[in-house]
Amino acid sequence: MNKPQSASMYESEKKIYPREIGGRFANLSKLATIILLGLFYAVPWFNWDERQAVLFDLPARKFHLIGLTLWPQDFPYLAMLLIILALSLFFFTALAGRLWCGFACPQTVWTEVFIWMEQWTEGTRSQRMKLDKAPWSWNKLRRKGSKQFLWITFSMWTGFTFVGYFTPVRELGAELLALNVGGWTLFWGLFYGFATYGNAGYMREQVCKYMCPYARFQSAMFDKDTLIISYDEERGEPRGSRKRSVDHKEAGLGDCIDCQLCVQVCPTGIDIRKGLQYECIACAACIDACDSIMDKMDYPRGLVRYTTEHALNNEGTRVLRPRMFVYATLLLILIAGLATSMATRTPIILDVIRDRNALFRELPGDIIENTYTLKVINQSNEARKFALSVAGVDGITLDGVSDAVTVDGGGVLSVPVRARAHRDNAYGIMTIQFTVKAIDDEDVMVAEDSRFLGPTS
Repeated sequence: MNKPQSASMYESEKKIYPREIGGRFANLSKLATIILLGLFYAVPWFNWDERQAVLFDLPARKFHLIGLTLWPQDFPYLAMLLIILALSLFFFTALAGRLWCGFACPQTVWTEVFIWMEQWTEGTRSQRMKLDKAPWSWNKLRRKGSKQFLWITFSMWTGFTFVGYFTPVRELGAELLALNVGGWTLFWGLFYGFATYGNAGYMREQVCKYMCPYARFQSAMFDKDTLIISYDEERGEPRGSRKRSVDHKEAGLGDCIDCQLCVQVCPTGIDIRKGLQYECIACAACIDACDSIMDKMDYPRGLVRYTTEHALNNEGTRVLRPRMFVYATLLLILIAGLATSMATRTPIILDVIRDRNALFRELPGDIIENTYTLKVINQSNEARKFALSVAGVDGITLDGVSDAVTVDGGGVLSVPVRARAHRDNAYGIMTIQFTVKAIDDEDVMVAEDSRFLGPTS
């Protein structure tokens, strides 16, 4: 008796062959790709003040951003930057959907380059489909091998550049030529190169559809006034093929000729005529494709276009609505706050820790003493000398500290000090102020308040 065959519950993902297309959005996408990749690969090679302009030096705990050096103590700047980026995502998504995904996301940008290399080596969409179905031959091996060579070379260069943001890129290049690359450096270069090769070369749209969480929660940021790429069903239906000379209105047809070109150019393989789908990354390739067909048929452009749900339903729409102004205002406030904070940032930090084991000490001569630990953080790259002082109580002085202390660049120095004041001036709880001032620049200074305790009777 034959055993019944179990039906498979899963279907292999079909390979998508996006068709090349020209147009205003395609040109914008190419420009964005060239600019973003150009910056990524070129920035590590620029120098500033005899050092790499952008370098995240993790062992030294320094982040060099052109003329600015950030330390772990500057973490609030990073937190504020992440808040600004998140709010920007809300703003642009509410305004025009997945603009980030379509034109600036690293997955989109690198995939675009890998598709270019595939087109250079394997030909047009129809040629690539025919090549994949053909048996192995010298021509197929040559084309596939050329593509793999370009992909792997580009991926390895990407991994090298990525590591170059964390290790001086010129030193890294010299080590690579001398075959003297460290283990972790080699690991991260290969790891990032492999990730680029896999994500942009093979997984492509699957990263956007199944791995990226943005596709899942984007609808929460949409409303009926959000600009989205949509098919005008009222104008396009009923669809059907026809000759250009045919009056399609008399034939009872809409403007859509059902050419499937909008599907063929889509990098995620969706049919935009089925409505808004989470797989759509808003690359606008379908707009360029449909406009080209409308031009050939001598129909008005815009069958597939950026529009809103309200506009499609012939209702009033407001792209610039209150929520957009709220997002924009918050963004401007945060950006201005971050810029002001970084512009007025002092290169030193002072932290005052009062000794909690004793309230105060009474010394001979009616002297009241409180003890503290001053932590001086030098955020500049060079060692500097600082003068310490205290004020807030008449006649108060510091004991246990020399005229100046030296703190290494990026270093933290703990200085135990004793503040002393006469009993006549020290009564109860008083506020005092410690000051740290750079010897070589009096404008570089910081002050921190603390408490000075004395007898109450």
